[in-house]
Amino acid sequence: MVDRIATIGFGEAAGAFAGAWQLAAAAYDLKLDDPAAAEAMRARMMAHGVEPAVDVTAAVEGAGVILSLVTAGSAMDAVRAAAGAIVPGQLFCDMNSVAPDTKRAAEAAIERAGGRYVDVAVLAPVFPKRLAVPLLLSGAHAPAGAEALRSAGFTDVRVLDAPVGAASSVKMIRSVIVKGIEALTAECVLAAASAGVLDEVIASLDASPPPKGWAATADYNLDRIMLHGRRRAEEMREVVKTLDALGTGSAMTRGTVERQDALARPGEPVPDGLDAKLDTLLGRKRAEAA
Repeated sequence: MVDRIATIGFGEAAGAFAGAWQLAAAAYDLKLDDPAAAEAMRARMMAHGVEPAVDVTAAVEGAGVILSLVTAGSAMDAVRAAAGAIVPGQLFCDMNSVAPDTKRAAEAAIERAGGRYVDVAVLAPVFPKRLAVPLLLSGAHAPAGAEALRSAGFTDVRVLDAPVGAASSVKMIRSVIVKGIEALTAECVLAAASAGVLDEVIASLDASPPPKGWAATADYNLDRIMLHGRRRAEEMREVVKTLDALGTGSAMTRGTVERQDALARPGEPVPDGLDAKLDTLLGRKRAEAA
């Protein structure tokens, strides 16, 4: 059972979690070293029932599990600080949104210091779910990490039987859709508003059929691209011209042109099913069943 928890970083995620914990907690955040921000950060931590720590060493002392919850650019800095303070066997749950290679480098640093490293992917916004947010764990110490996180109050914890980097891969690759849709939405509505046709564009989108589930959607979309990608790329080049004339930005649409062109297979038969399409596009051949 975990009776004390530590966080490195105390931003939105740490605040969301700490407000729901029913156990002792300590935290260190770089803002505690900033005279202009320290008082507000200490007050915020204390309002969440968290003890402000003077440094990482003080934060992690006696903690059953350490959560790293910093910005992506600070993830390795947090690892290096923790590696200098961690005690043998202590669990380090890296919940930062960084690439698999970054997680593997972090694992090496923590393991050299005697700690137990866990790759944790946070698979939904922390609000409003808080401790019910879905967590996916990977790495040799993922089962121990899952037990510790559940003991700390997290209720949706799943272990992926795979090495460090696997959970991060899920997080990073799903962000292609999640964050990509956000960017596409911005590109679309900014242009529509600038052109004075926002209501009509929204109405047209609302009239489209709802998604069938992501596997079916991916299969259908790849079918369209492989069959008609060249023609669709030509159309999207005209969309780029439209957006550029409006001056609202066309970065996402330019990427669409490249993808449609690159994946088009005009004149070739399109295989049935998502797996078969992926095999074709990735240039791989599945071994025939024995």
